[in-house]
Amino acid sequence: MDFPRALRNRRTDRRVSQLELASRAGTTQRHLSFLESGRSHPGRGLVVRLAESLELPLRERNELLLAAGYAAAYPETPLDDAALAPVRTAIGHILAGHQPYPAIVVDRTGALIAANDAFGLISLGAAAELVGPGRNVYRLALHPAGIAPRIRNLAEWARHILARLPGDDPLRDELSGYVPEPAPTAGALGFAVPLHLDSPRGPLRLITTVTTFATATDITLAELKLEAFLPADAATAKALHTAG
Repeated sequence: MDFPRALRNRRTDRRVSQLELASRAGTTQRHLSFLESGRSHPGRGLVVRLAESLELPLRERNELLLAAGYAAAYPETPLDDAALAPVRTAIGHILAGHQPYPAIVVDRTGALIAANDAFGLISLGAAAELVGPGRNVYRLALHPAGIAPRIRNLAEWARHILARLPGDDPLRDELSGYVPEPAPTAGALGFAVPLHLDSPRGPLRLITTVTTFATATDITLAELKLEAFLPADAATAKALHTAG
């Protein structure tokens, strides 16, 4: 995709006007209009400012730079690289510290990077080919051979999962075929949609939080997500402590 169209698409996708973006990036609306029409070509510094002003993910910032004819600014280091050893250590500490509550780390596609022991209570009984590092946790959640048969509010939880996937992602199409249409208000706590899951310890009601490395300048690190499961009631807390 050429730079004018790439910039225009990202700006309109985020519902930012030319005037607002120009103000954020320290340029004029007229110049921005010329950039989007291809009448002007930006300097590298302006591309970086535009990407930052749109709050683009690091991967998209690189794509915008490449579309403008410049080298990518942000590295994408394999997670097993020695340079990211402190990150791997930190992930291990975070997962262990969340015990006895389940927690996982996934990449941008939903592939499992790491999990703590408590997550075994969630994945219990799922087919082996759906479980473990490198396997997609969204497929694990909604596949009939995954944990879907144990989810009491499957339709509502599925909507929460599918919202994370781009509309053109083939995985979204696959997973959509596994779940029923949700009832409008079923299964809500009033402030969050819980995961209501059957387990050998009794019914579990869990809410989730997602944490990212906010100051990351490496694409791999920026795209990691830590999803932590927390008890939504006292009975679930007791069951998880017993399991731990």
